[in-house]
Amino acid sequence: MSDDHELAARLARRAGERLVELREGSAAVPRALGDAGDAAAHRLLVDALAQERPADPVLSEHGVAGPERVPGERVWIVDPLDGTREFTEPGRADWAVHVALAEGHEVIASAVALPAQGIVLDTGAPPKQPTSAIDRPRIAVSRSRPPEFVAAIAAEIGAELVPMGSAGAKITAVVLGEVDAYLHGGGQYEWDSAAPVGIARAAGLHTSRLDGTELVYDRPDPWLPDLLVCRRELAVDLLAALSDRIEGSR
Repeated sequence: MSDDHELAARLARRAGERLVELREGSAAVPRALGDAGDAAAHRLLVDALAQERPADPVLSEHGVAGPERVPGERVWIVDPLDGTREFTEPGRADWAVHVALAEGHEVIASAVALPAQGIVLDTGAPPKQPTSAIDRPRIAVSRSRPPEFVAAIAAEIGAELVPMGSAGAKITAVVLGEVDAYLHGGGQYEWDSAAPVGIARAAGLHTSRLDGTELVYDRPDPWLPDLLVCRRELAVDLLAALSDRIEGSR
């Protein structure tokens, strides 16, 4: 039996390849293409996990599968298509497939495929982090609705905002050194971040809630209010700026 790191990477790659096939061969309108991509990737992942890890439940954006989920025990947390909007826009590459395994409320293995970029990252062989100095920090933000508080934080620390698509694309951009931080305060579900956060941790990046507390996965309620992923040398400044704003809002 393959190890969990290899399995996560293999399944993320397979789902990504299926999505690329759908995207290239479809003349459907964006909504229909997005729905077809979500359904196809979900079914591929759920079926493959049922075959290769039949004792493990699956928590997906599109439902729960397999044995009953017990929070804290082993569970696969998957987002079959992170960034459906970007997937349906010709030429956009900032969408992803997430496959994560959590146990003890931590991500213990994960992979993220960036199919339009031909990239698969996984916890078995996480990328090495850049050692170059940070002259002006770059913070990834939503291209359609950048939060005002992030703009304020960026102004305070002299950072540049870099718009991009899905949560997975933003976190993996930090992992790959394309940006230096991603912070989100509007709430997400666990499947939006579990896989890329697992890789970020394995690569040695800082990962936490906005108040600096630990990110906890596989809880009864999969809603995750906020998160921060950044290069370690930025964490102190970002958390200090965030703390001032959190205190000021009380």
